[in-house]
Amino acid sequence: MGFLERALIIVTVSSPPATGKVVLITGASSGTGEATARRLAASEGLRQESRDLRVTIVSPGLTSSDLTESISDADVREAVKVHMQIAIPAAAVGAAVAYAIGQPRDVDVNEIVVRPTAQG
Repeated sequence: MGFLERALIIVTVSSPPATGKVVLITGASSGTGEATARRLAASEGLRQESRDLRVTIVSPGLTSSDLTESISDADVREAVKVHMQIAIPAAAVGAAVAYAIGQPRDVDVNEIVVRPTAQG
């Protein structure tokens, strides 16, 4: 998977009651992931194109994953494992997406940042 594929996931919902909902999940709650999503998606432009289209940017913080398994340098792998101890489960990001999608058609959740409380 390439860098941009990790930095941005686009979920388009086409079934009622969330028809017309677009959720952008960035690779980070700040920095490159957020910037990539903002530039590639031009979410405000998407919102202005149609009053029926709802766009949400979900910016997850440190999230549990199998990232550490792919790190070949043992010292780096251990450092990342220590850092990941505060990570939130992926289900927390899924719940944020479900919340955005689950809103009534006349409500648009523009941005959600979901990260561990301990993440500074």
